[in-house]
Amino acid sequence: MPYTPTPSTLKPAEVAVAMVEAAVLKHKTRLDMIFFKAFLAGVMLSFGGLLSEVLQGGAAGLNASNPGIVKVLGGFVFPVGLVMIVLQGQELLTSNMMVFPMALMKRAIPWWSLPLNWFVVTFGNLAGSLFFGAILVKYSGVVSTAPYNEFVQAFAIKKAGEPEWHQIFLRGIGCNWLVSVAVWQAAGSRETVSKIYAIWIPIWIFVACGFDHVVANMFSVPLGIMFHADVRPPAACTRHPRAWVRTHSN
Repeated sequence: MPYTPTPSTLKPAEVAVAMVEAAVLKHKTRLDMIFFKAFLAGVMLSFGGLLSEVLQGGAAGLNASNPGIVKVLGGFVFPVGLVMIVLQGQELLTSNMMVFPMALMKRAIPWWSLPLNWFVVTFGNLAGSLFFGAILVKYSGVVSTAPYNEFVQAFAIKKAGEPEWHQIFLRGIGCNWLVSVAVWQAAGSRETVSKIYAIWIPIWIFVACGFDHVVANMFSVPLGIMFHADVRPPAACTRHPRAWVRTHSN
């Protein structure tokens, strides 16, 4: 019989089935395990966020002459976080925002599973991001000297105070669209290298273009506060009401 090679990717319908099955599995997983996996996802994504900030913060001269290149380079290294999350099978809020509605529409899970999962994963991601920022970044001193500490402060202020609320909302849509594309493409890939490549391109695009990711902001904005950036919630809410929305809505 003639040899028929196995396709390197799943068909879109097969990916959709895999997404629903993944949501059903998450629904059946104990909540303490979901929280722990979400905690680890917050840490993994923060590794990518830190690497991106180190690159951009250390390229002050290049940033002054060609800021577009620095944004592209910072976006290029950020995807390592999502790659680790997907390959390890951790829980990330933004990808669950795709798979759980799909399973709910197919009536594969009860309605209450969606808000419960999002609630637990949100706080797990937040806990992991804060742990990484405080223990592995702030107290380790890895970016405590100029120009890195200055960039950490400026980056947090840029994220927390500058955009209007509608810009924040639209940037969140753009980001999660691309994150969902990345997770979808990774689920359709049959081997590891293809999964990495499938994740890398969409995430590179969203970071380089300046879209906003809720879990990434759980790391970058609190880290800026730890380095004394002027984005503390009481002051931010008093002077810029949109800043509090900014840090909680993406």
